[in-house]
Amino acid sequence: QVQLVESGGGLVQPGGSLRLSCTASGFIFNTFTMGWYRQAPGKERELVATISPSATPNYADSVKGRFAISRDNAKNTLYLQMNSLKPDDTAVYYCSAAGRRWGQGTQVTVSS
Repeated sequence: QVQLVESGGGLVQPGGSLRLSCTASGFIFNTFTMGWYRQAPGKERELVATISPSATPNYADSVKGRFAISRDNAKNTLYLQMNSLKPDDTAVYYCSAAGRRWGQGTQVTVSS
């Protein structure tokens, strides 16, 4: 069965950095576009970034220049490097496979 397990979330001060990881199993990882989405309480889930099987990235305007999505196909792992974090980045972050399968999420809280 498909499994997506996020890790790396936590509490960080504004301007700080975090790196999220997503370990994947149960499908051929290197054939799927993968992505990171986030959802804050009371708001809809929104796109953060996607990355194609060939590692071409796309970003939401709100995170361009601050976040970087990457993948290690040999390890079936997806990453999101988050720099210059802002309070508005606070959300539960979800790993997705082709926008159809989701992990349990990891909480990111940006607060002083």
